[in-house]
Amino acid sequence: MSAPAAEKIFGRPESLKDVATHYCPGCGHSVAHRLVAECLDEMGLREKTIGVPPVGCAVLAYNYFNFDMVEAPHGRALAVATGIKRVRPDSFVLTYQGDGDLAAIGTAETIHAANRGELISCIFINNAIYGMTGGQMAPTTIIGEVTTTTPGGREAKAHGSPIDISRMLAVCEGAVYIERCTLNSFKGIKQAKKAIRKCFQVQVDGLGFGLVELLSPCPTNMKMSPKQAWQWIDNQMMKTYPLGLIKDTTGYEDK
Repeated sequence: MSAPAAEKIFGRPESLKDVATHYCPGCGHSVAHRLVAECLDEMGLREKTIGVPPVGCAVLAYNYFNFDMVEAPHGRALAVATGIKRVRPDSFVLTYQGDGDLAAIGTAETIHAANRGELISCIFINNAIYGMTGGQMAPTTIIGEVTTTTPGGREAKAHGSPIDISRMLAVCEGAVYIERCTLNSFKGIKQAKKAIRKCFQVQVDGLGFGLVELLSPCPTNMKMSPKQAWQWIDNQMMKTYPLGLIKDTTGYEDK
């Protein structure tokens, strides 16, 4: 009698291509990609999804996601996504953006898309540094953090204070769901997936603009090991960017 076939309990989501990524060891982007892909698969959204990645470490995201992608100029992802969603309202449109893109060159696009309540789901990767271009100070760089452009550490008087863009967006009437999660722990990753799924449901139900901020390690530019970078998020970054629900006017019951 032959043995029963083994049941497959884990595999690559259909929304991810079967290719290796270029991300550095310990980087959070690959984890975030997986979470986005799992949620799209589970919600049956892959065939109608259009993703918009701009310039940054995720500029090559179209090589990894297995659905339609439209590349945007630096900072303009939400403007491009707005046009796509309005022309193709039956599509599911998401942006995948870093802090330098969303909170610096793209600040205006971000604020106005949220204020208009565009039916877009935004995945915001916050690693508090410019990852792609050499580790310069980002709008989200925390006080005291050393970067290539703040070798003595960021100072509020000289460089300004870190921008908490998620809390800024919370005052926009069109923003209905904003949550901050982390990618540096199993517990954090589990909560991040729950938040991403809820953010996607906001668009499916036509409620307004949704954003999930993900605190992500960048070991290469932080000049740390992956373990040290993960610990830095717990010990330093979360003091400036505490985890949790920032805004929720969806009326959904927590499950």
